[in-house]
Amino acid sequence: MGRDGWPVSIGPDPQMSLEVIDRHSEALFEFLWCPVCGHEVFSHIPFEGVFCKNCNTQVVLRESRETRGYEEAILACFDTDSTWNLHVDEKLRRDLPDGSARVKVLGAPGAYEVDWWSPAPGEDWVPVEQGEFDDVEEPDEVAHLA
Repeated sequence: MGRDGWPVSIGPDPQMSLEVIDRHSEALFEFLWCPVCGHEVFSHIPFEGVFCKNCNTQVVLRESRETRGYEEAILACFDTDSTWNLHVDEKLRRDLPDGSARVKVLGAPGAYEVDWWSPAPGEDWVPVEQGEFDDVEEPDEVAHLA
């Protein structure tokens, strides 16, 4: 018993179980990049989601119903609700239309390609390309806001 008379549990509950399923290959994450900042490194936080390691934009992966004969067809849905410094740092980050965008990726490990973006890139919005801001330094006054 604990200090307050409540039972104390040490270690995992033997009656509970959690199965982890790796649904997407590491090669898919090596292909993907963040359309907000252009970086290619993502972090998985169990029970919370997958986030861009640079700007914290969230990405949710879903299998597409239409594969058109490809081994994999994935919808990557990006959301900027959790993005750091988006309102301050327009030289290093580009907001998504209405805070979200989707990309459909087709292919197989080592041979992925972008099928489409939604909304479609145009005059009002273009996703940041991989590495587009790599040579730009983040100002000190912005870095502390993350």
